[in-house]
Amino acid sequence: MTLSDERIVVTGGAGFLGGAVCAQLEVAGVFRDRILIPRQNDFDLTQESAVAAMYAALKPSVVIHLAAEVGGIGANQANPGRFFYSNLAMGLHLIEHARRNNIKKFVQIGTVCSYPKFTAVPFREDDLWIGYPEETNAPYGVAKKALLTMLQAYRAQYGLNGIYLIPVNLYGPHDNSDPQTSHVIPAMIRRFLEAKKTGAPRVELWGTGNASREFLYVEDCAKAIVTATQKYESAEPVNLGTGEEITIRDLAEKIRAIVGYEGEITWDATKSDGQPRRRLDTSRAVASFGWHAETSLNFGLRRTVDWYCGTGRR
Repeated sequence: MTLSDERIVVTGGAGFLGGAVCAQLEVAGVFRDRILIPRQNDFDLTQESAVAAMYAALKPSVVIHLAAEVGGIGANQANPGRFFYSNLAMGLHLIEHARRNNIKKFVQIGTVCSYPKFTAVPFREDDLWIGYPEETNAPYGVAKKALLTMLQAYRAQYGLNGIYLIPVNLYGPHDNSDPQTSHVIPAMIRRFLEAKKTGAPRVELWGTGNASREFLYVEDCAKAIVTATQKYESAEPVNLGTGEEITIRDLAEKIRAIVGYEGEITWDATKSDGQPRRRLDTSRAVASFGWHAETSLNFGLRRTVDWYCGTGRR
């Protein structure tokens, strides 16, 4: 697919990942006026009538669906019903009306939270259905995984060209650092910077620190999404990640060193660790559309901390 010829709707295009995807679409030759971002104030994508109006107004030929109700462990525990409904409703209506409007390609972004709680490491796409997701984010993960089934069913019955990509945990400049909804990396950066500024002797973090995660720099993920939109045509889901994992304890030490905080780190083991381990098998992405991550965690973390400090946000 030559993307410069298309009108491309990017749901969530004003957000963290969306901004990076829009930038990569421009790199791929898409003029800015052909990258269409439906704003929530204009189109509530959880409502079918608004989705129908969005398709009628923007007339896309390609849809990249990034918009999501999402957050860290605390936000998932506080909003399980909302996260399930919003994510399922958005995808349900967008895919159905993509079919009705004969969209050339629909790109659905899934989540690593869809994998079963206990999955053999590295996670392979064929393991998505071997068990139930980790409980704290299961409503979000199940809602997203249902959209994979919907896309595959619509491909089989209606010929809708839908692809499904599963990024691992993302991080990078412009990430959400709200204390109530942020993910682990921006949350840690904020906590350590605040502690350094105030001279606090210790920072307390959630969990035991023993769980492991894999982190993908947002620009690498955006490149993967655009490349897959151009080149990938299969119904099978594709992992997007680095193939490397790190414990939350070691991640905290890395971020503390980059920030320059010299106090103590303590752990609140009464709080959930979430899924015990996460590391993806990314061989399908390499084989199917020639993508692999380029940014090391050390480099990406330094760029993220530099951005955070440069904005003056606290």
